Amino acid sequence: MTLASTHPAVVEALASFPVIDGHNDLAWAAREDATDRYGVEGLDAGSAHGRFQTDLPRLRAGGVGAQFWSVYAPSTLPEPEAVVATLEQIDFVHRFVARHPADLALAWSADDVRAAWASGRIASLLGAEGGHSIAGSLPVLRELARLGVRYMTLTHNDNTAWADSATDEPVHGGLTDFGRAVVREMNAIGMIVDLSHVSAQTMHAALDETRAPVIFSHSSCRALCGHPRNVPDDVLQRLGSNGGAIMIAFVPPFLTDDYAQWMRDGSEGPKPPVTIDDLVRHIEHARDVAGIDHIGLGGDYDGFEDFPPGLEDVSGYPRLLERLAERGWSATDLGKLTGANLLRVIGDS
Repeated sequence: MTLASTHPAVVEALASFPVIDGHNDLAWAAREDATDRYGVEGLDAGSAHGRFQTDLPRLRAGGVGAQFWSVYAPSTLPEPEAVVATLEQIDFVHRFVARHPADLALAWSADDVRAAWASGRIASLLGAEGGHSIAGSLPVLRELARLGVRYMTLTHNDNTAWADSATDEPVHGGLTDFGRAVVREMNAIGMIVDLSHVSAQTMHAALDETRAPVIFSHSSCRALCGHPRNVPDDVLQRLGSNGGAIMIAFVPPFLTDDYAQWMRDGSEGPKPPVTIDDLVRHIEHARDVAGIDHIGLGGDYDGFEDFPPGLEDVSGYPRLLERLAERGWSATDLGKLTGANLLRVIGDS
């Protein structure tokens, strides 16, 4: 597949800064695949393969130049089992990259990402989703970093013993003393603190503690959609001084209250429409509140079954960029959104 856009501003932006996407759940989807659990074959076959929302031809068509592959374990698993599941998915990503050396390259640093681009390959970075995956152990955290994990969300859907989640009852008031120690250790080893999934109190507590830029790897704006997974404006306003970025998620319940309510009601009746323009609203709100230098893209593909029309899989990024260009975004601004901002955060972490 070729790039899914010929718009001059989009082509120019992606030539300089291919998409660095903050969150893709292919590793978990591969774990759940009944026909070939954790299989890495066939992912170069394009949309006809049909198992996932992600494969190499569609990444190319989407202008993706770097992907944070999520290595995820449900927060309902006992923590030792979560460590095992996380390690299995790290292994999947390493095998996926090794199976396709002409297309993929493991990356730890901003220089690694640039080197992958120079060689025509997609940089592959790892992001752990949920602090339960370290089982309360700083040595496990350090080992994940040695295996290539570049960010960790402090929680998933449930609290950890040291941090409050956005979708659980708060018990810690944000972070415990150990939670603050986790943030400091992540700073020390160069692992990016990811604040997607955490409560607003945890967001503020982590921003108070960190000495390095944070990210939200796949979240949207609470001012536009009240889902607790989204980020309030008073947190977005702190990204400028922190140097971090919010990577806007494409997931419909994070984009409109109507869709979120439909899901809370059991997904019964007609599904509320969600469009590219709903996603554009979140991107432009984040730009207006946090600043153009503090936004990015975090699609969450293969982590949700339903996306706005035109964005059904990883080939869709250029369609979004075309819509932004039609609204007056320059190639320079599009390049900040797609990759320049995240390259800075990776380099500063």
